[in-house]
Amino acid sequence: MLLPYMNPGLTEAGCDEAGRGCLAGAVFAAAVILPPGFRNELLNDSKQLTAKQRYALRGVIEREAVAWAVGTVSPAEIDRINILNASILAMHRAIDALSVSPEYLLVDGNRFKPYRDVPHTTVVKGDGKYLSIAAASILAKTYRDDYMDRLHEEYPCYGWRKNKGYPTQEHRKAIAEHGTTPYHRLTFNLLGSGQLSLPFE
Repeated sequence: MLLPYMNPGLTEAGCDEAGRGCLAGAVFAAAVILPPGFRNELLNDSKQLTAKQRYALRGVIEREAVAWAVGTVSPAEIDRINILNASILAMHRAIDALSVSPEYLLVDGNRFKPYRDVPHTTVVKGDGKYLSIAAASILAKTYRDDYMDRLHEEYPCYGWRKNKGYPTQEHRKAIAEHGTTPYHRLTFNLLGSGQLSLPFE
């Protein structure tokens, strides 16, 4: 059973990211403030749910949350500042966009940079422990999946509708055959051999 909050009585936002390990596409993050007493038996770490369950829960979260927002960091920014900093920046951007200012932040993982003067706690595997982080994981995952589906229409040969930009054998084979796109993260080990492929001219 996931916990409703860490600090009863405070306006607490859960934060999580999606797409950190991908070879292509932006990294997405979400921040969610749930109302006191919020309950949902299905809500869990997004990786434990089917796509259909995630999208059904997205509607519930968006309807019932006190506030929610999604932030992104582009592939070019990822290459410039590295994926750890980009993941944290995406979370900061999501918090920036909240319509209600949180008094406390619950962050999935073990690395975070302070957001203004708002206190925070990092929680390893927090999306399986706290409702607000689980809700954020679902929003980040579904919004990023929608984004990768759109990019698939532009560059169908990479199989992004299926692999969502992750380093599958199919994705790496397509990079070797077709080169990279403006959406690939050029500082990543794109071919799996320690060598980067050349971008399109």
